[in-house]
Amino acid sequence: MSEAELHILKARMLAGKRAKARRGELGRPVPMGYVQRASGEIAFDPDEQAEATIRLLFELFDRFHTIGKVLRYLVDHDIRLPVRVPGGARKGELEWHRANRINLHNLFANPIYAGAYVYGLRPTDPRRRKPGRPGTGRRGCAPEQAEVFLPDHLPAYISWEHYQRNRAQLRSNQASARGVARAGESLLSGLIICGKCGLRMVSQYNNNGGNPRYACNRMTVDYAEPLCQTLKAAPLDALMEQLVLAALEPAALDASILAAGELQRERAALEAQWHHRLERAAWQAERARRQYHATEPENRLVARTLEREWEQALAAQAQVQAEYERFQREQPRALCEAEIAMLRAQAGDLPGLWHDATQEERQTLVRLLLERVLVKVIDDSEQVEVVCHWHGGHQTMHRMVRPVARLDRLSTYPQLLSRATELRQLGHGYGAIAERLNDEGWRPPKRRETFNASMVSHLLRRAGVTMSQYRKKIVIVERQSDEWTIAELARQIPMPMPTLYNWVQEGRLRSRTVCCKKRQLTLVYADAATISQIRTVRATPAPWRRRPAAVTADAPPIAADPSAPSTQTCT
Repeated sequence: MSEAELHILKARMLAGKRAKARRGELGRPVPMGYVQRASGEIAFDPDEQAEATIRLLFELFDRFHTIGKVLRYLVDHDIRLPVRVPGGARKGELEWHRANRINLHNLFANPIYAGAYVYGLRPTDPRRRKPGRPGTGRRGCAPEQAEVFLPDHLPAYISWEHYQRNRAQLRSNQASARGVARAGESLLSGLIICGKCGLRMVSQYNNNGGNPRYACNRMTVDYAEPLCQTLKAAPLDALMEQLVLAALEPAALDASILAAGELQRERAALEAQWHHRLERAAWQAERARRQYHATEPENRLVARTLEREWEQALAAQAQVQAEYERFQREQPRALCEAEIAMLRAQAGDLPGLWHDATQEERQTLVRLLLERVLVKVIDDSEQVEVVCHWHGGHQTMHRMVRPVARLDRLSTYPQLLSRATELRQLGHGYGAIAERLNDEGWRPPKRRETFNASMVSHLLRRAGVTMSQYRKKIVIVERQSDEWTIAELARQIPMPMPTLYNWVQEGRLRSRTVCCKKRQLTLVYADAATISQIRTVRATPAPWRRRPAAVTADAPPIAADPSAPSTQTCT
């Protein structure tokens, strides 16, 4: 019965605790910026500097959007956090502690600053609880889903909508989310989504940090699968720059004036912080002076201690005053009317302001307008589909052309080859064909805008169309099954002839040399399996390509293919 009574008493006490929490009367330690009076009422910290510091923290997070930048700002300006001693002989006294990331995160995520009373933010899930371990099975939840949620119950530093925006920004700053502007030359880092698999694309740079690319390599890194898609960042960034500047044109006039006003507000907030520090240092020095003069002159033991504390307070006051004077010297002067008028004139030149800004500032501006950008490369060609999701729900679709490495990756390659062959059959030379293609609007790969004679020659020779005007003598060379010349095998795969020739020279493909009149002819052995393996290697992106094992001369013979040619024509 005694054991049963203990359980009954415990259940009654827990029920009373929950009932008190439902009324919003359950007392708990309050965070910085608040104090709990003797009556149990929770109020703002009566210290004026403590309250102003908490309000400044929320203003800084609205400006920088990351805890790291807020922390750096506090350190650079020597701003500390107000903390009340929780217990002991000095309970309730105000101390100023150095800021850290954990305290800032807890402050921005705490719903009490929005005036909400919350109880049960970490309920226990019975399915996750481990026997014998009372603290296990807890999981976090949103304040609205807590056991007790009483909005507008406590004094609030910010509104509930403001608190929800801060929570959304904290979730957004996680590594798996879109994040904020990062270091790097790419404009859309953290915003671009793969239109094929839906994963986030990453920004890649070469050794010197230039030539940025966007790549969807998550499955490649985790599972060694082929690269999903990749494209250079420059064409896509140029398209986004045009769209952003077009979207900002109506608001260009007031942009600089708002920036100047924001600078003045920031300066006023810092001045208020410094005035609070100066006032506190002067009060401490005056208090030490009064304590010293209130001591009897004969009591030298106490007088020496108070004199030393007075000197320390005066030194601290002088140090704060010197730091404040240095702060004033480093601050830029206020803008005059002429400078404001000049800013108004420059606001119309938004492209100039865009190019004068830093890359991080441009990234931040893009994030204020765009929620995410979906990119899909069509059939590994130069054509790219771009879907922009703007803040507010608006979507726009665009088409762009990216540079590709080879002619055969162009979406118009069959039509281009057909047109070039048609012009060649009409008797045009390489230079004339290049001029006709340029006039008709055909464009080569990469970033070149026009064709030249060399490019046309390479295009036609690769397709087997030559400029020979005479008929050469034909020599018949006997060959075995599944043997190809380098030119034949290059067209069959397809792949560049120089690359295939290098593979043969490196011993990666089995070959033999036969005499053909006064020169030698190389015949390469490649059955259907070998051709399939070569195509697989060629389809793998270069950074992830594995070198195929070399084919030795002792490889077992392959059954002859009846459809393979039995002779070789040598010209």
